[in-house]
Amino acid sequence: MQYALLIYTEEPTEAPPEEVMAAEMEAYNAFGQHITDRGAMKGGEALASSSTATTVRVRDGRTITTDGPFAETKEVLGGFYLVEAADLDEAIGYAAMIPGAKHGSVEVRPVWDFANAQSPAAAEAVAAD
Repeated sequence: MQYALLIYTEEPTEAPPEEVMAAEMEAYNAFGQHITDRGAMKGGEALASSSTATTVRVRDGRTITTDGPFAETKEVLGGFYLVEAADLDEAIGYAAMIPGAKHGSVEVRPVWDFANAQSPAAAEAVAAD
């Protein structure tokens, strides 16, 4: 089953020291290599600053755009991984390895299997059997 690992951290107000940034990137590269070696990596990207976001809503047939993210929060979505995992426990294990989990949070969410029209909850129940 596929899971999205959504990484939320506080958005930096200034650039971190170069050695801190280098260590963080090294940790992310090691995690990426780990899940690639296991065959779990399906995709993932870092996202640009939330100040570059545009939120889109359609109301009464009109498209309305707003600069910025959907909600004002302290933590913002900074990136994601899409992984293949046997079950939620394995996906949680991967999430715990993401460097951002040490100073932010990682939301683990099953990907809905549209091909089999199976809701994530139903897919989890089947996987648990």
